[in-house]
Amino acid sequence: MSRIGKKAVAIPGGVTAAIDNGILSVKGPKGTLTMGLSDQVTYTVEEGTIAVKPINQTKQARSHWGMQRTLVANLIEGVTEGFSKVLEIKGVGYRAQAQGKKLKLQLGFSHDVDIDVPEGIEIKTPDNTTVEISGIDKQKVGQVAAEIRRWRKPEPYKGKGIKYRGEYIFRKEGKKK
Repeated sequence: MSRIGKKAVAIPGGVTAAIDNGILSVKGPKGTLTMGLSDQVTYTVEEGTIAVKPINQTKQARSHWGMQRTLVANLIEGVTEGFSKVLEIKGVGYRAQAQGKKLKLQLGFSHDVDIDVPEGIEIKTPDNTTVEISGIDKQKVGQVAAEIRRWRKPEPYKGKGIKYRGEYIFRKEGKKK
């Protein structure tokens, strides 16, 4: 039995959820999100909750159960609070600057790296070594953060590169004489 799947997802005030043609749509104060439903589980929208249950006790249905419940919970959290990730840039001359729908990064290459910000994502740079990514779709926020980080992953000797806030970089000792 899935411990996560057994719990029903509470729908807070100001949020509406509806199931139509195999698509769950959730509307809240920050916007609207939709998700295609799995045919291995059943979804029921009741008074103030969304319950997710497996169709039968096969291994595949039970494996979808907890994940689908978590995806529904992420929809609810996204339209009420939203999601954000913070990247920190460390290195001499490394900096970032948000310019409208573009993010300009200087990462020690011979050229600047320009990244287009996708629809539904907001990027802020409070200072030139911090990038804040926010939006209502958890998957999209994480994907944009990963694509930015991919340009210069933190290296283990000096720790230079782009890292998530709170991420621990395993440091190695340099060469000895």
